[in-house]
Amino acid sequence: MARCGDTTQAACRQKMYGHIFTCKIAGQYIHFLCDPFSYYSVIRQGRHLDWRKFHFATSVKAFGHDSFDPRHGHTTENLHQTFLKTLQGEAIPSLIQTMMGHLQDVMLRSDTLSPSKDHWEVDGIFAFCYKVMFAAGYLTLFGKEFGEDKCQARQAATKALVLNALENFKEFDKIFPALVAGLPIHVFKSAYSARENLAKTMNPENLSKRENVSDLISMRIILNDSLSTFNDVSKARTHVALLWASQANTLPATFWCLLYMIRSPDAMKAARKEVEKVLEDSGLTPDPSDPTLSLTRDQLDNMSVLDSIIKEAMRLSSASMNVRIAKEDFLLHLDNQEAYRIRKDDVIALYPPMLHFDPEIYEDPYEYKFDRFLDEKGQEKTSFYRSGRRLRYFYMPFGSGVTKCPGRFFAMYEIKQFLTMVLSYFDVELLDPAVKVPPLDQSRAGLGILQPTYDVDFRYKLRSKH
Repeated sequence: MARCGDTTQAACRQKMYGHIFTCKIAGQYIHFLCDPFSYYSVIRQGRHLDWRKFHFATSVKAFGHDSFDPRHGHTTENLHQTFLKTLQGEAIPSLIQTMMGHLQDVMLRSDTLSPSKDHWEVDGIFAFCYKVMFAAGYLTLFGKEFGEDKCQARQAATKALVLNALENFKEFDKIFPALVAGLPIHVFKSAYSARENLAKTMNPENLSKRENVSDLISMRIILNDSLSTFNDVSKARTHVALLWASQANTLPATFWCLLYMIRSPDAMKAARKEVEKVLEDSGLTPDPSDPTLSLTRDQLDNMSVLDSIIKEAMRLSSASMNVRIAKEDFLLHLDNQEAYRIRKDDVIALYPPMLHFDPEIYEDPYEYKFDRFLDEKGQEKTSFYRSGRRLRYFYMPFGSGVTKCPGRFFAMYEIKQFLTMVLSYFDVELLDPAVKVPPLDQSRAGLGILQPTYDVDFRYKLRSKH
């Protein structure tokens, strides 16, 4: 039998085992569904399958707060509805506007980067994306502790707050896969300390001193106080969970988007052309000495090239596991008319990389093609086929059904904004134009966007006026 590489294991298993195969892992039966035409069969089985049990239990293990599951009696909050109200629909324009301001502040008004027109700055792409996106995202959600006063001392205090949060986040995030696997956090003393340091900055007293806090955090503060029996430590840890959820996948996704775009001259050319046209049509001129660009939701929605660039990078780097737990014994009917007996407490898993690297769906699936998600008219492509049949599910980095990431729209917008800022304000190039794409860190498989195993150096400077 031919040996399968890490990224093709699932595809090999599909050929060997058919539409569904079962593994017993740590005493738990997990049924991996391989047929994308049968995904809907799982997604629509709401009455038989529980998506909350796994997600709530994982959050408790990792962050140490009391359970969000209303069945456990600690809260009556419908967390999913909270996310929908504060991260989608009418909540989006305010998030976009706030994020745009913070991105420009971090890139050009603070000393985080200190770029110049006269000489190149060298950095790792991952390090660059990490410090810019973490700071802007953190301030967008959690606000500034010291208001909008521009005095130097208060700016320094805000910078120190964000830098400390960044270092603590990194330390905690390193061991996150081990926590999900069930290892107790007390085994990792520095990571435990980092998590608790983050929680201290987010206790009710400290959060009450902040201004420009997002609707998400404001509503969660109110609901923690009114609908839960959480103590102050547990309340703070729920906010750490939201910080992790808002950053852990966005940061590596931004890295892959920027790396792949810089490596592809065609992608850079098309992206820059699109950004320049949007700015020109809006009468906006990028000025690093007065960075006040502002883009609306509609303008970002119309950036189809950037949309495709982001989707293609995420297709190549995502490894999220979509998990449901059986609430009772039932028959799972597949697209090919077969049916499988699923036992209570068994796990059904969808693994999107099986789709994303299927050569029947994506020609040359391991190649980066920036325009893969564009149709002949340059608009979003939504028709993908397998065995001559159109697929309902072909791109799933954000999950599926009710478990689909509620912050996915904002995540796409903030990466688009980041790329727009980079293209508008900077000249960028790889130190080594022939550098290879780093391998994916498979230790985080199943958790979302994978990180690179090492960083890639690039250089940047402020753009000269063209």
